Amino acid sequence: MKPWVALLGLLWAGSTSLQAAEVSVAVAANFIAPMQKIAAEFERDTGHRAVLSFGSTGKFYVQIKNGAPFQVLLSADDETPARLVREGAGVAASRYTYAIGRLVLWSRDEGRVDTQGAVLKGGAFQRLALADPKLAPYGAAAVEVLNGLGLAATLAPKFVMGQNIAQAFQFAATGNAELGFVAMSQVFAEGRLTRGSAWVVPAALHAPIRQDALLLNPGQGSAAATALLNYLRGEKARGIIRAFGYDL
Repeated sequence: MKPWVALLGLLWAGSTSLQAAEVSVAVAANFIAPMQKIAAEFERDTGHRAVLSFGSTGKFYVQIKNGAPFQVLLSADDETPARLVREGAGVAASRYTYAIGRLVLWSRDEGRVDTQGAVLKGGAFQRLALADPKLAPYGAAAVEVLNGLGLAATLAPKFVMGQNIAQAFQFAATGNAELGFVAMSQVFAEGRLTRGSAWVVPAALHAPIRQDALLLNPGQGSAAATALLNYLRGEKARGIIRAFGYDL
């Protein structure tokens, strides 16, 4: 290799490392699997690194209001980002819906959950896991479904509440609850159920779970934060999001 070619390579590598940066991202718990995959592709394609924190949208709201230095929020709803914008904590023009979530009634046991959700009416189970509806939009959607089916009051004594949808999934995955309302992305991949049995709840039974992204105030001026929000709109990221069962 000629010396000047090697020198150009070193200069290019040094320039790339100087331009690369980190972005701190608060990610709703339902979006763990797709975001981990997207973050890896994002770093590979841009050089920027997304530092991910996962949790309930309600808790992230409290943390952000108390000064947590997140630069981007990937919420499980559209109300929390809108509220943060109204309260001056985020950039209004940056907010958009990156995914529309799907709710699933799931059991780790094959054959336990039928494709119409009739198992809920049969009542042959002791515990039903769901995310806390006060903190997690998927939990609120689950309660809305049960109210619509006229089962909320009957099944309430069987509720096992998770702080977020990830914890609700853990309750069901470990067998601590025979059934659980979980995010489709937690039990489906490439359009197929990965294990157990499930009822994909018809979208008409609850309000749309619109999941919005928002550039938070600490992210203003951050090239990495802007790049991530743009990357989420790209075809590669959208393909990953679709593969995990989200609508766009």
